[in-house]
Amino acid sequence: MAQIAIVDYLVIDDGAPHLRAWESVDSGALYFDRRNADANGGGTEFKPRKLEATGTVRSFTIVERGVPGVPVPYTSALIDLDGGGCVKANVVNTPATPNDISLGMRVQLTTWVAGTDDDGNEAVCFGYEPIA
Repeated sequence: MAQIAIVDYLVIDDGAPHLRAWESVDSGALYFDRRNADANGGGTEFKPRKLEATGTVRSFTIVERGVPGVPVPYTSALIDLDGGGCVKANVVNTPATPNDISLGMRVQLTTWVAGTDDDGNEAVCFGYEPIA
């Protein structure tokens, strides 16, 4: 059985799960996808950078409608990561209500198995949960 991250920037096979971005050597701008040039400074050299697992909710919305098979409500948020970077992710393991989610709330990365294929390979997703 293998585990496969649902997105390329989720690293699950190098210690604790974490996100990895491409950092522009020239400007320090961070990108989750591979780039040929830095939109911020024009440079063409990038290096991988491990991002922190903790951060702060910058903005959020509570989604009340979804496609069939996706349970609602859920909270979609922009997370400002400690040490730099920002990621859009769901806030999980807490009710999706304005009383339970707030701007500035501290969160940490969490992962879970979203499904398993016929060969036993597990698809691993990520989100953020409140720090107690």
